[in-house]
Amino acid sequence: MTEHASYGQFCPVAMGAEIFCSRWTALVVRELLCGTTRFNDLRRGVPRMSPSLLSKRLKELETAGVIFTRPTGQPGIVDYCLTAAGEELRQVVMSLGSWGHRWVESSLSLKNLDPSLLMWDMRRHLDPTPLPPARCTIHFQYPEIAAAQQNWWLVIDDGKVDLCSIDPGYGIDLYVRGSLRAMTAIWMGLSNVSREVNAGTIELTGDRGIARSMQQWLGLSPFAKEKNRAAA
Repeated sequence: MTEHASYGQFCPVAMGAEIFCSRWTALVVRELLCGTTRFNDLRRGVPRMSPSLLSKRLKELETAGVIFTRPTGQPGIVDYCLTAAGEELRQVVMSLGSWGHRWVESSLSLKNLDPSLLMWDMRRHLDPTPLPPARCTIHFQYPEIAAAQQNWWLVIDDGKVDLCSIDPGYGIDLYVRGSLRAMTAIWMGLSNVSREVNAGTIELTGDRGIARSMQQWLGLSPFAKEKNRAAA
């Protein structure tokens, strides 16, 4: 069956799957449900998806009535917004993620390491409440991966969080240096900050208060509270 071929069944599961289950579509919908509306920001949430395929999937979702475009007032730039039908997919996406976290072996998921996606997810879920009110810059370094993706900076200012892959030039309040696998395990709720620090896989240098509260401000994946049952 080709990608666009119909299942040829009247069953609502089949009809829904024809829209939702084409490759990358669920992840694009995930990004939209997280509040992303701009094309370039969507690309950051699905970094391994080609721009042409992303454009294609967005057009398919618009045709299906899952999203609509809204002019921004800037030439050539639109916001991609969920319709009521798109919003109703929230429960589907969250249920799928919860199932994956509970039943897919964690060692398999930890093979799919992606620093850009990890840091982008951390940016949007970070809780600035435990951090100082002044601007705070946190430098993450993953020395074992390619140089182009080793360094990342989270800049928290006035409650807003920005992610930089190039040094923003601010003074660093906390350095987080360690294994990408360890940081991903913390983010997914499969480990925690103190455990990885004690194991020597994560090293924290800088403001002690920010370091102590890292488990709180990190925010964690929306699925981190799900108990992984696959290993059992």
